[in-house]
Formats: sequence, C-alpha cells, structure tokens
Amino acid sequence: MTRRAGLAIAAATATALAMAIAPAAASAAPAAKCDNRTNNTVAKLLQCVTAEGANEHLEAFQEIATANGGNRAADTPGYEASVDYVVETMEAAGWEVSIDEFDYAYQPPAELQQLTPQNVALAAGNFSEGSGSGTVTGQVIPVDLVLAMPRDPVTSGCEESDFAGLDFSGTADIALIQRGTCEFGVKARNAQNAGAEAVIIMNQGNTPERSGMITNVTLIGANPDPLDIPVIATDFASGAALAAVPGTTARVVKPEPENHPQKNVIAELPGVNDDNVVMAGAHLDSVPEGPGINDNGSGSAALLEVAESIRKLKPQNTVRFAWWGAEEEGLIGSTEYVEGLSQAEKDRIALYLNFDMVASPNYIYMVYDGDESTFEAPVVVPEGSIEIEDLFERYFTSVGTPYDDAEFSGRSDYEAFILADIPSGGLFTGAEDEKTPEQAEIWGGTAGEWLDPCYHQECDDIENVSLEALGVNADAIALSVLVYSYSTELVNGVVGVSVPGGLRLPEPAGEEGTWAGGGGGLHADHGHHVAG
Repeated sequence: MTRRAGLAIAAATATALAMAIAPAAASAAPAAKCDNRTNNTVAKLLQCVTAEGANEHLEAFQEIATANGGNRAADTPGYEASVDYVVETMEAAGWEVSIDEFDYAYQPPAELQQLTPQNVALAAGNFSEGSGSGTVTGQVIPVDLVLAMPRDPVTSGCEESDFAGLDFSGTADIALIQRGTCEFGVKARNAQNAGAEAVIIMNQGNTPERSGMITNVTLIGANPDPLDIPVIATDFASGAALAAVPGTTARVVKPEPENHPQKNVIAELPGVNDDNVVMAGAHLDSVPEGPGINDNGSGSAALLEVAESIRKLKPQNTVRFAWWGAEEEGLIGSTEYVEGLSQAEKDRIALYLNFDMVASPNYIYMVYDGDESTFEAPVVVPEGSIEIEDLFERYFTSVGTPYDDAEFSGRSDYEAFILADIPSGGLFTGAEDEKTPEQAEIWGGTAGEWLDPCYHQECDDIENVSLEALGVNADAIALSVLVYSYSTELVNGVVGVSVPGGLRLPEPAGEEGTWAGGGGGLHADHGHHVAG
C-alpha cells in the first residue's frame, strides 16, 4: 500500500479516526484521579501519562544500578533486579505477567599475552558472538595496519588482497587486524580464509573513543555463519605493541561460552479479540559501562508509565508489553522470543512498536521511516508499517512538535518482528550522531555534540535524560497503544471499534518524512550490528 493510499483510507475510516481532540491542551490530572478512573479516551490518558511519572521509574533503575556495580547489563545482579522491579510494578498494576526465559551464551574473559620479547599480559576483550573458541600460540602477522597519524580511513583486512604476500601457512598464525571501514566479521572472515588460526582485532586509534577496548559488538551482519577460529579484541596501544616487534609471538585464549539463561518480561492486558495482539517493547538491559538510564531505561520507563495509566482499560485487542533482555549483546532476547513463537502465534500479533532511547538529552524527535521517504531500508518493510509511521507523525503534528525520520534499519528489537513480516514502527531521539546546526535551530540543544553525549558510557545516568523529550514521547507511546488497542484496521485490516471520545489527527506537517524539510534524517544505527 502506498503512503497516499493509506492516507486516503485513513480519511475515510471512522473506526480509527473519528472526533477532534487537542492533546497538547490536556493538563495533568491529579494522581488519585488517574489511579481510580478508566483512561479509555486519548484526552483522559494523556492527562495521566507524565514525564514525572516515567522519571520515577528511571530513578528506580538508577538506584538498582548504583546498588549493583553501576550497571544493569545482561547476566548481572543489576539486570535481575531490573526484571524484579518490572514484574512487581506490572503485577501491582493488574497486568498478567510472565517470564520468558531464553538461552544466553556467557563468554568468559579472553586473554592475550605477548610472549616475545618478554611475557606481557595485554588488554583483551570478547566479541559477544560469532567466532570459535580455543587457545592459539603462534606468530603475530600484522595486516595492512595504519599506525601513524592520521589514521582515518583504515581498510585493514577488508579485502582478500590485504592478505596477499603474507605467510599464513603455519599451524598457529595469528592475524593482527585494525578496526576501520568495514565490518569486523568481514575482516575476521578474510583472515580465516587466508589461513589464520586466530585473529586479534585492535581498535582504530584515530579518536579517543576508538582507542580503548572494543566492546559490545558482534561478528555477524554480512557474515551470518560463525567463524571456526577464535577472534578477540584489544585496544589500540596493545595492538601497536604487538606490531612493533616483527615476528613476535603471542598467546590468544578465548574460552568456550557457558549458558546463563536470561529473562524477558512479558505482560498482557486481555482484550475482547485475543487473536489480535498489539505489542510494544523496550530493552531492559544496559551496557556494562553504565546504568543505561537513557539507553534504555527511558523506553522501559515510558512503557511502565503507560501500563500503569491503562491498568483499568478494557481493550478491544489484547495489549502485550515486553521488556527485552540482552539487547545490547545482539538483540538476543527479542530474537529468541519471536523465533520461539509458532506461526499461529506470530499471526496473532497485529503490530509491534519499539521504543529504544526516547529521552536523549540533546534530542531530536524521530519516527522509524516505514515509507522510506528519507532512507531506503536495508530490510523488507512489512506492509502496515507505513501506517504506524503515519500515526506517530500525525500525533507530533497535532501537538506542534517537529519530527524527522530515523532509518527503518531493524537495528533494535523490532528486527525479529520485521523478519517475521509483522508491521512495526517506533520512536528514537538519537545516540552518537552529532547534532547539526540545522537540527539545533529546530529542536534546540547543542550543535556538534552527540544527541546522547553519554551513549554507552558510565555517565548514562539519571542526569542524562531530557524530561521534555521523555514526556512528549511517553504521550506519543500512550496514544499509539490506546488507538491500536481499539482498532488495527489501518495496519492489518482487522476491524475493531471506535476509540471512545473519538480521534481526529491532522495530516503530517512534513513532506518526505521531515518537519518542513528541516531535519534531514538520521540513520538509526544503534551500534549493535555495525562494527566498522
């Protein structure tokens, strides 16, 4: 269905869009009133969903991280405590809560030793998945390294020709490759094909951010099949130390992974039509480096705030919320969940809404670009996704909030759903992309700085959120969930009932997915599958 056809249907369909409202004018209702009434209209619901309410959950996540080593990463006490908090909150709100357990491969720490000219332990790290295990002791062979400044771009290991003239005919050769330009998996695959028995990938060294240990990346993407040889990471300084001694020998140790089962939290609000399920999700885990309050406490907290506000709702369609585990390790929790569903169970899911980083402090408001008006999607966009984008854009227009496109890339927990051909959409306020002067003029904030200056860092704490962005996006989430809880007709053709109180939203303000042509769009590369 084309975007224009979808709008034509929208204009003619009273089921989903019926009467005028003015959500921007809705003032917050007293907490006691919100606790005791059924928020079954958009106007009532948006009175009760607030940034302050969502922030209370962010404060709880911060307390959990502070009490558990400073993070809420998968396979840590901080993550377990986060799961417990979500379960207790949702059960108190009256939702039906279950734990979806999935296999999780814990990788014991890697080791790297330079044996000659002297035995020195160097920094070593693991890629979260994608290579073999074992111990290899042998000669280190540098591959097209660029050690002198400037070091950008670096193409080390990106082409098979990079290995030409290098002797990998031995029984224990270790390829030393530098980060840059292409995916880690491409580099490691080329090294294995050239005859290497192990691979060390050092950081690029061109910026402070790319000089330390390489973390939170995988060897998948362009190379879906796991490698047979062990691949470990190191920082730039350790790699340079290995390269400085021609013919040096080293020992690479990558232990076998261990299964440490992890948890997704699934909560349902049963509807009249249990064969038409509206899903929304956010990942609950942080990276090991920090508390993960924006990434992704913000999406998790917004869902909790919405869930508490619709606790008394009697929806037409079943509403299902999910808090995913191990997203930062490669979208594992959501992928395992969807792959574990039967085809009949997948067919029951009308749509999936994803909320990952919705309160970035230097934010811009972005909607996943389902109609590909700004970005050609690297995945097949399921039919119905355009209509989800359209609803969010109409809402932002109705409250006078500028918005832009984020690439419909699948690089968050909606990937498994779009691969299952389930209509999907979502919101995003930015990660490590720098804000442009044009964007700063539209949304405020600081040009030249990351949209989230603490992305994947220790400082992603309770001070690293915009309450303004959190409030605006929490309202957008609430509206979308409420609308689809009554009817998903525009998305998947399943006729529902009219939203009580009705709803009429204006045409999107922007052409080609932008607010008056202003923002220019951003790739939604969240860092999990991109490695160059």
